[in-house]
Amino acid sequence: MATLSIRIDFPHGGRLGPGKVRLLELIDEHGSISAAGRAMGMSYRRAWLLVDDLNRCFAEPLVLGQTGGSGGGGARLTDAGREVVARYRSVERVAAAAAAVDLGILEEGVAEQAGEAGCPGMPSRPCG
Repeated sequence: MATLSIRIDFPHGGRLGPGKVRLLELIDEHGSISAAGRAMGMSYRRAWLLVDDLNRCFAEPLVLGQTGGSGGGGARLTDAGREVVARYRSVERVAAAAAAVDLGILEEGVAEQAGEAGCPGMPSRPCG
């Protein structure tokens, strides 16, 4: 089944998409930027840079770090962070529902074995 991927581009240049939202969800789940990054197959530095970008993008920070101690540090989502995740997931649901019929029609037109037909990376038949 075809799926819809949403990326929100804000007027000041910030972006919010499925990867950043999933990172926020994993930080909430694991209580750690490094653990969330590992779960997504990315380095701590990459995860930290994305979190920093998100925190700068919004008026309130979405993630707060907790300094280490005997138990180590960690991170947690703020209420604003949870709200951003919830709103993004809501936008996804509404957009997917609104686009369901058109996605179905588009999917009917896609070759069954897109890789063999030239979609993605095959020059014989461009896709999208």
